[in-house]
Amino acid sequence: MIPLPQSDSEAQLAAILKSLDDDKAEDVVQIDLRGKSAMGDYMVIASGRSSRQVAAISEHLVERLKQDHRVPSRTEGKDLGDWVLIDTGDVIVHVFRPEVRDFYQLEKMWQPAGPATAQG
Repeated sequence: MIPLPQSDSEAQLAAILKSLDDDKAEDVVQIDLRGKSAMGDYMVIASGRSSRQVAAISEHLVERLKQDHRVPSRTEGKDLGDWVLIDTGDVIVHVFRPEVRDFYQLEKMWQPAGPATAQG
C-alpha cells in the first residue's frame, strides 16, 4: 500500500474505518473534532463483542496503521480489553466492550446537542 502522510487525517480516518470494518467492529461512530478540540481532528468510537475481540481489533488496527501506512500510534488499556484508546495524533480511536461504552457514553460528550426545548 502507499504510505499515508501523517498530516492527512482524512486518509488516516479512512484507513481506521476500513480496519474496524474488516475486524467486524460494531456501532462505529466518527466524530469531527476539527475546530472543537486540539487533541485531534477526528474521534472514532467502536465496540467489540468481548474483551478478546476488543483487544484483537485494537492490535490489528495498530499493526495495519504501522505496516501499511507508516502511522505510529500510542495505546492505553489493551491488557484489560474493556476499553482501548489508540492515539495516532490526528485520530483518536476508542474500542469498547458494549457495557463499558454504555457506561461512559463518550458520544454524548462530543456530538452536538439536539435542539433546545423551550422551558415554560
